[in-house]
This record gives sequence, structure tokens and C-alpha cells, in this order.
Amino acid sequence: MTEIDNRERILEMSRDMFMRYGIRSVSMDDIAGALGMSKKTIYQYFADKEELVLAVIRFKTCESEELCKVDNENAANAIDEMFRAMDMVEHMFRTMNPAVLFDLRKYHPAAFGILEQHKNEYLYNTIRNNLEWGIREELYRPEINVDIIARYRVESMLLPFDPSFLSRQKANLADVEQQVLEHYLFGIVTLKGYRLALKYQQKRRKQAQK
Repeated sequence: MTEIDNRERILEMSRDMFMRYGIRSVSMDDIAGALGMSKKTIYQYFADKEELVLAVIRFKTCESEELCKVDNENAANAIDEMFRAMDMVEHMFRTMNPAVLFDLRKYHPAAFGILEQHKNEYLYNTIRNNLEWGIREELYRPEINVDIIARYRVESMLLPFDPSFLSRQKANLADVEQQVLEHYLFGIVTLKGYRLALKYQQKRRKQAQK
């Protein structure tokens, strides 16, 4: 196995374990054990846990950008792109531990900064482009302030991770984010967009019931 393969295996396993259990609760020994390799081998690629966390967040943001790009290229319209984003977010949040964001913010500020930059630049521009696309198609209301609504959507992404909010809900992360996304979408559509969004919503719910 090449060095690149080993590094990718470490990154993928670390990502999966951090997302499922939280970052602080996963040790380098845990990762080594899950990979069936020695901790010494991991240290050949990453100097310490901090460097590993930084690499995982960079890996995760690149993965997110690639998925967004694919969704945009394959979407038939702006609303279709939104529902593809819903599917992506639901898949990610179903197995994501709410502690991940807290751990990043408190114990790994440099990695959290990378995530914040990704949110405030790449995701913001992706959402803004979707809004402009929807307005051109007459699916979104033309009078909305694109900059304000894009910023609102970006900030609402973190709402499900707010401990004070989540503690008052019986729903999991994915269900909360689903409601937030649908609320956002149905708040910006025109009548034409509303009818189309309903069709996508009904189709998505039928697929979920299978």
C-alpha cells in the first residue's frame, strides 16, 4: 500500500470516527485500533492530533465543495439543486454527533477557522448563486435581497448544533436541518416555485417511505 493510500485511509477513518463520536472523545489510539495499524504509523503522516484534525477538516470541506459542484451541474433548476442539497445534508447529519462543532470551536480553533471560512465564502457564494438562478427562472421572489437571504441561510446552518436549541427538541440533527431548509425554501419561492417545490417534496417523501 502506498503512502498516499495510507494517508487517505487515516483521513477517512478519522473523519468517520470524529463525525460519529465527536472529536475530543476519539483518541489517536482509537483511530489506530480501528485501522489495524500502530499509532506510530499514523504519526508518520500527522505530527499530532491537532494536525490530523486540521487535515480532516480540509478533507471534509473539499468533499463538500465537490458534492455541491456535482449537485449544481446535475440540477434541472434552482429548486432541484436545493433538494439535492437537502439529500446531501440529511445523509451527513444522520450519523453526525452534535458535539463535533463544539469540540472544534473549543479545542481546535484553527480547524474551526477553516470551517468558518468555507461556510462564509464557498457556501455563501453557492447559496447566493442558487438564489440568483431561481430568480432568473421566476421560481424565487424577485424582490428578495440576495445578500441578506444568503447570509441568513449560511448562519441558519449551525442552528441544529446550538446546545440550547437542540436540548429543547426531540428531533435529531437531520430532522431539525430538514425543517430549517424547507422553511427557508418555501419562504423564498414564487407561486410557480411553490408548485414545483411541492412536487419535489412529495417525490422525496415517497422515496423515503420505500
